[in-house]
Amino acid sequence: MGWRRGPIAHFHWWSVGIDPALRSRRSSFGGPTSGKERKRRSGGGGVKMAAPLRIQSDWAQALRKDEGEAWLSCHPPGKPTLYGSLTCQGIGLDGIPEVTASEGFIVNEINKKSIHISCPKETASSKFLAPYTTFSRIHTKSITCLDISSGGGLGVSSSTDGSMKIWQASNGELRRVLEGHVFDVNCCRFFPSGLVVLSGGMDAQLKIWSAEDASCVVTFKGHKGGILDTAIVDRGRNVVSGSRDGTARLWDCGRSACLGVIADCGSSINGVAVGAADNSINLGSPEQMPSEREVGTELKMLLLAREDKKLQCFGLQSRQPVFLFIGSDAFNCCTFLSGFLLLAGTQDGNIYQLDVRSPRAPVQVIHRSGAPVLSLLSFRDGFIASQALAQD
Repeated sequence: MGWRRGPIAHFHWWSVGIDPALRSRRSSFGGPTSGKERKRRSGGGGVKMAAPLRIQSDWAQALRKDEGEAWLSCHPPGKPTLYGSLTCQGIGLDGIPEVTASEGFIVNEINKKSIHISCPKETASSKFLAPYTTFSRIHTKSITCLDISSGGGLGVSSSTDGSMKIWQASNGELRRVLEGHVFDVNCCRFFPSGLVVLSGGMDAQLKIWSAEDASCVVTFKGHKGGILDTAIVDRGRNVVSGSRDGTARLWDCGRSACLGVIADCGSSINGVAVGAADNSINLGSPEQMPSEREVGTELKMLLLAREDKKLQCFGLQSRQPVFLFIGSDAFNCCTFLSGFLLLAGTQDGNIYQLDVRSPRAPVQVIHRSGAPVLSLLSFRDGFIASQALAQD
C-alpha cells in the first residue's frame, strides 16, 4: 500500500479486466513478434474514460428495511452528475429485498451479497458488493493502511488517530496494539509468515514487530524523511522502503542494517513494489559484487511511484535503471500484474498500465474520475483499485 494523502472520507473499488493476450506469462512472448504486433504494443491503448457509478456506503443495510432508501449517482466525464435513489419495496421470502431505482437508473440484479446497477443514458454499470462484516471499533479516525495475514486469520491497520493495531479478521476482536513509532504510521504489512509485521512512519523509522506479543524486534534507521511505503523481498530476509527523503533503501532484517540505497530520486517516493522479472527484460549487471546478505534480489524489479510525476523501475540487485516514465500527476501507488505488466495510479485519477518491455507508451490509461488513486491490487484476471472521494 502506498502513501495516503490526508484523511480518506470514502473509498471506491472496482475490478477491470486485463487483455488476456497481454497477461500471458513469459513463454507467450518469448519469440519474435510481427511488426504489426510491436506497433500495437508500443502505440498504447489511449485513455479509457468511464462514467463511474457511486452508491451510499451502507446501502446493504439501508435496503434491508421496508421502504428503506439509498442514494446513487453517475459521474460522466465532462458532464453534470446524475443523481438518483434506490427504494426497498419489500423483502422476499428468500430474504432478498425487492429494490427499484429512480428514473435514469436500472437495478439489473440483486442478491444477498451484491447489487448490479446501470445508467443506460451513459452506458455505465457497476456491481456493488455488500460488506461481509464491518468493524467500527478498531480505530476512531480514518484508516491509512491495512493488510491481512497470508492465512487470513489476522489483520493489521494504522490510522490517523496515531495507532497501529492487530485484530482478528473473523470478528474484529483486538489482539495487539503496536506502540513505538513517533507521529503517524504510514504503512504496515505482514511478512509472508503472518507472524511478523513491517511498518514505516513519519519518524523516518522502519520497524519489525511480533504479532504474537506486540514486541518491536528490529528498528531500522537511516532515512532522513518519513517512510511512505515498503515492500518485502521473497520470504522476508530483505525489505525495501521508500521515503520522503527521495531514497529507496534495501535492508537486512537479520542484522538491522542498510544494504544500500537503490535509488536517490530527489523527490518523495510514495509507493514501492517488488516483482519477479520476465527473462526477456534486461535488468543490467551490478557494478559491485552483491552482499551475501542479499537474499532473493536476483531477477527482481523495483518499481517506484514518485511525487514528481515519474514512475521509475530498477533492477533490485543490479541497482541499474530499467525505465523512467512521466505521467500526468504525482504517482501514489504501483503494483506488478506479471513479469512484464504493471499498474500505477496518480493523484489526478489516472491508472496507467505499462509493459516493461515497451514502456514509452502505456498499454492503456484508465480514468474513472479525477479522485486520487490510492492503492492497487492485482486480483484474478484484473485488478482492484481504491480512490479518495472526488469533489464535484
